[in-house]
Amino acid sequence: MAAYVPLFLFAAVCLLLMLGYPVAFTLAGTALAFAVGGILMGSFDPDFLGALPGRLFGTINNVTLVAVPLFILMGVILEKSRVAEELLGSMAKIFGGLRGGLGVSVVVVGMLLAASTGIVGATVVTMGLLSLPSMLSSGYKPSLAAGTICATGTLGQIIPPSIALVLLGDVLSNAYQQAQLSLNIFNPKTVSVGDLFMGALLPGLLLVFLYIGYLLMTATLTPGSAPVASNQRISISEVAKSLLPPLLLIVVVLGSILVGAATPTEAAGVGAIGALLLALFKGKMSFVLLSEAVIDTMKVTGMVFMILIGAAIFSLVFRGFGGEALIHGFFTDIPGGVMGATFVVMLAIFLLGFILDFIEITFVVVPIVGPILLAMGLDPVWLGIMIALNLQTSFLTPPFGFALFYLRGVAPSSLPTSAIYRGVIPYIIIQLLVLAALWFWPALATWLPATAKG
Repeated sequence: MAAYVPLFLFAAVCLLLMLGYPVAFTLAGTALAFAVGGILMGSFDPDFLGALPGRLFGTINNVTLVAVPLFILMGVILEKSRVAEELLGSMAKIFGGLRGGLGVSVVVVGMLLAASTGIVGATVVTMGLLSLPSMLSSGYKPSLAAGTICATGTLGQIIPPSIALVLLGDVLSNAYQQAQLSLNIFNPKTVSVGDLFMGALLPGLLLVFLYIGYLLMTATLTPGSAPVASNQRISISEVAKSLLPPLLLIVVVLGSILVGAATPTEAAGVGAIGALLLALFKGKMSFVLLSEAVIDTMKVTGMVFMILIGAAIFSLVFRGFGGEALIHGFFTDIPGGVMGATFVVMLAIFLLGFILDFIEITFVVVPIVGPILLAMGLDPVWLGIMIALNLQTSFLTPPFGFALFYLRGVAPSSLPTSAIYRGVIPYIIIQLLVLAALWFWPALATWLPATAKG
């Protein structure tokens, strides 16, 4: 029975989270309670807890994680300065004369907003408030409008520079080094956040094109579900004024990372300053708005790092009880070898995505399974993109998907929840197809980073 204590620990954490207890304190408190019980029972070595201060100090000193508050600040400033609202208005005028054009505008703006904020909840809420009333008043089928907004909002999970990829990249970097050391490779290769950004580009753009293709096909086959929204004309100067500044900011931030001119942390600093200058240039920045942006950034950052500390305590206690050896033995016995083990992990992550946010899964689950899978020969970039896409699909899937709850919170009561559920089904199928393509053709994720390094 003592050998299964790590599983009891994991189950207890999931149960308490489902009951609504705060994530960070649930992770740390449950782990410490199990550790104290294990020490009293003689099944846990208290020396493991002695390593905790060093772990937490290493987390605080992690330069890569400095990118998190900077990217959050960049996204919050762009959101509060109403850049997304202006973008949507301009795009709606450009594509408004097409059947399904407003939906295409929502996908394009959502993609740019996802690249700016990198946070699923922020994108879904913003797009829900801005575009859902317009789509419904233009005669769009409610389920199609709701599904498009939910699916577009989850692009923040995979479109770089995503906060999810920053956190996942840091965790996978540590897991990759740990895996190589376990194989007696004492000059380990590295994987960076920039590698994950490059790996996510092709799958992310493929998703966007498939979303747009589905919208145009639906508008053609059933014209009443996505009618022409407007025939307003827009001048080139208006397009340039609304589209070029945020697009240039994203290109500078992402491009500097991809070409190796800047680390993700440095690029995040440029992005935050660029967003601030953009808001000032548009006359939308004030001391009150800046104060709100800084406070919102502090709240989200505090939440992320408290979860990170709680997850560090959890993973330490989990290993102290022999959890890593237990999981390794389980993976070794799974039929199908490394791909069989990967399939089981992906299924588990998909189901956990119903009850845990990407931050908890990144900090709790990936450090447990990552080193084992990478030691079995998986490419870390491919694994990272598979996990990100998998979670993106999980966040869309009824009845528990996070994106559905975010939209339900800002949607009018006249929009039934069943319509939201029906609307996301085609987009879930699209994401599953991209996941399958990535499973059978890993080069979708690995080709660009390998080419850049080569």
